[in-house]
Amino acid sequence: MEKIERIHHVAYRCLDAKATVEWYVKHLGMEFVLAIAEDKVPSTGADDPYMHVFLDAGQGNVLAFFELPKSATMGRDENTPLWVQHIAFKIGSMGELESAKARLQAAGIDVLGPTDHTIFKSIYFFDPNGHRLELAVDVGTEPMYRQLDACKWEMLDEWAATRRAPKHAAWMHDKALPAPV
Repeated sequence: MEKIERIHHVAYRCLDAKATVEWYVKHLGMEFVLAIAEDKVPSTGADDPYMHVFLDAGQGNVLAFFELPKSATMGRDENTPLWVQHIAFKIGSMGELESAKARLQAAGIDVLGPTDHTIFKSIYFFDPNGHRLELAVDVGTEPMYRQLDACKWEMLDEWAATRRAPKHAAWMHDKALPAPV
């Protein structure tokens, strides 16, 4: 089997390609790296003009968007809670997270958090297309990550059998339980 090197790009739909690029450049500091426009879809041959834009999300990660002016209005999966589908970006420190929150709020963007996930803390907000975004900073310890690694398959198997949350890592959200040291 071929080994995946990295994600080449992740693509989402947008309402306005230019406004989307400008928003990500201004608010998340991404670099605009490529634009592709066609009248026909290369993979299907469909007559569906589009603008496909690519942004550098750091370390070879590329976030892309399609503007599709002839397609039906963009919607979302109404059967999936709003908090589920999101793009999470890693940043380096709590100071950066706090600074990002203040900067986003000063620009009029509603921000939720920071939320404490024990091994990382994050803030949440929406881009102009309605996509939920997360900025996260890792704050866990090596013992925490080792314990989570050691029980991941057991947790997955238990979930698959019961569809109930396994308690192997309950210490992550129950502060009364001791965290691994």
